[in-house]
Amino acid sequence: MTDLYGNLLHWSLPVLIVIGLVEGVVLNRLQPGSFNWKEWGTSFAVAIGYRMVGLLTKGLLFGVLLWVWQFRLFTVPLNTWWGLLLLFLAEELTYYWEHRINHRSRWFWASHAVHHSPTQLRLSAAYRLAWTGLISGSWLCFVPMILLGFHPAAVFAMLGLNLLYQFWLHNEWMPKLGAFEYLFNTPSHHRVHHGSNPEYIDRNYGGVLIVFDRIFGTYAEEDAPCRFGLVHPVDSYNPLWVVVHEWCRMFADVFRAKGITARIGVLFRHPGWWPAERNVETLSAEYSEAR
Repeated sequence: MTDLYGNLLHWSLPVLIVIGLVEGVVLNRLQPGSFNWKEWGTSFAVAIGYRMVGLLTKGLLFGVLLWVWQFRLFTVPLNTWWGLLLLFLAEELTYYWEHRINHRSRWFWASHAVHHSPTQLRLSAAYRLAWTGLISGSWLCFVPMILLGFHPAAVFAMLGLNLLYQFWLHNEWMPKLGAFEYLFNTPSHHRVHHGSNPEYIDRNYGGVLIVFDRIFGTYAEEDAPCRFGLVHPVDSYNPLWVVVHEWCRMFADVFRAKGITARIGVLFRHPGWWPAERNVETLSAEYSEAR
């Protein structure tokens, strides 16, 4: 299990890229012009950059988590069925809150916005992932799992499986799936998550399961058609700009804010927050729709 996460990324990414390409060919054949090939190309380039950054940073991050492992309170035996079940459930719960934080704090949203930038929800959107995850620090959300006794390699491996499951969720063409929808995340649930409709904002954070959204009140059913993309469009197919654009906007707002309290608020409060001297309601609505 030690290198399962790395192997998943190494072997699955080329396959997923090809599947995303096939989707484009099929959809364009069924309805010419319906597939944005430039957007697909951007997602492809972002995915390659994400993989390269991962090769450079994975060792450093894993080393830090191994150091944390020394201070664990327990050791969960992963050679038992109940240990693996606990690992799965703990990962799902942790992923839910990590994902929710990515939407509710602008510092983390600056990275996560990359994933929400496509204006079409295609399979290729699944691998449009930020290069700045190590900087944003969202990985810190998984540290409690390690302190509670889950080995870092197991946490990495289960996270890889979680993200791999989510690949098929990124599409606009698959219908609702009946009773399966009650427990598990599905394309319908995930379309809601990517929707920028006001009623869909900050909903359906789950990975494999949708149950934690139901428990914590963030679940929403897909009713109205979803509108995808950011309310302030990137307006570029340049992968580098797609990756850094929200960081640039965020720091520009930090410099415009007055006082240390306001600047900290711009960095870490929800993406719609702004000091009282600005039109908070307007900005909040704009940034909310962007998510």
